[in-house]
Amino acid sequence: MHILWLKTELLHPVDKGGRIRTYNMLRELCRDHHVTYLTLDDGSAAPNAPALAAEYCHELVRVPFSTAPKGGFQFFAELAANAMSRWPYAVAKYRSVQMERAIVSAARNGPDIVVCDFLFPGVNVPNGLGIPTILFQHNVEAVIWERHMQMAGSRLKRAYMADQWRRMQKHEQAECLRFDHVVAVSTDDAMAFTASYGAKSVSSVSTGVDTNYFKPSLSVPRKKNNLVFTGSMDWLPNEDAIVWFVESILPIVQQTVPDVSLTVVGRAPSPRIVALGSNSAVEVTGSVPDVRPFIDRAELFVVPIRIGGGTRLKIYEAMAMERAVVSTLLQVQRKQGPELQAGLVVTNTVNGEVEAVVGNRNWIPGTGRLGAATTSDSPSVVKMGTILL
Repeated sequence: MHILWLKTELLHPVDKGGRIRTYNMLRELCRDHHVTYLTLDDGSAAPNAPALAAEYCHELVRVPFSTAPKGGFQFFAELAANAMSRWPYAVAKYRSVQMERAIVSAARNGPDIVVCDFLFPGVNVPNGLGIPTILFQHNVEAVIWERHMQMAGSRLKRAYMADQWRRMQKHEQAECLRFDHVVAVSTDDAMAFTASYGAKSVSSVSTGVDTNYFKPSLSVPRKKNNLVFTGSMDWLPNEDAIVWFVESILPIVQQTVPDVSLTVVGRAPSPRIVALGSNSAVEVTGSVPDVRPFIDRAELFVVPIRIGGGTRLKIYEAMAMERAVVSTLLQVQRKQGPELQAGLVVTNTVNGEVEAVVGNRNWIPGTGRLGAATTSDSPSVVKMGTILL
């Protein structure tokens, strides 16, 4: 089968959830299928990213692209102009006539199916390609924007987020109905696309973790009372999670555990996250080549995310490395399968979060690490292959 895979970025460095899921899925699909990877390229990927694309595709088509840096004059000008757009800004900023033309051209070269990876490249997918189309949804995007609205501090910000949420909801529903099939990353998300949007052809692929890669190491010494969080720190739900944890949870934990520390590991920390590093109990690492040593040395993995959807790969990775996980209910209710076992503590209140952190930082694994399939034989890859066929 010839697959035309659409994306808004190159995958290297493979350092955030969406890239990790796509990279591993494509790497395996490439063994049995021909993959053409067509993507926007804003120049922010690793210098060797185009060469490394051979790991997950047979053909690479790059479309030059640029977005306005956050906080600059152009960024705010685009926000103002977006007030007249039918698309939410998070979608509209990826609109590219050049990408649309590239898609039409690539579709003439005989692909059997088109996969739009995330909602955002879909703004460049025209109707009438004459090829079956799949929308691969890593999240229910409208849910994320609804929670942004609910968490907004000022009336002005709440009004803006409410407008973006309504537009995202309308656009996402239209796209779920426009594409021939929708693939979700959890059964909860699949049900949402069916019940809320009326999508008729929906399936889900379960999330896997490579337990040959994510496994505990005996060579990394444990750091007493250390907590760890991993994730892309330029993603708003992650930023909100850490700010909330440091401001609302950590001070209360320190009353019982004075030497508690938090290590925040992840690429592109925002200025707000960097500023948290001035707290002597907080370490902000920025981008690292390997997150495993930081997970290995920690006594507890925290996932205090209040905004988000999809599934959090970080929970699977932490449990594969035999670390106890304290998570908000929001994240766990979107998980499925064997990971709901000892070592995972779910809480949805400040007091519950504090008690879970204090009481479980010395958790010792009993029956071994998470026994999910490795990436090379991941059920998500098998399921996606079945859907494509």
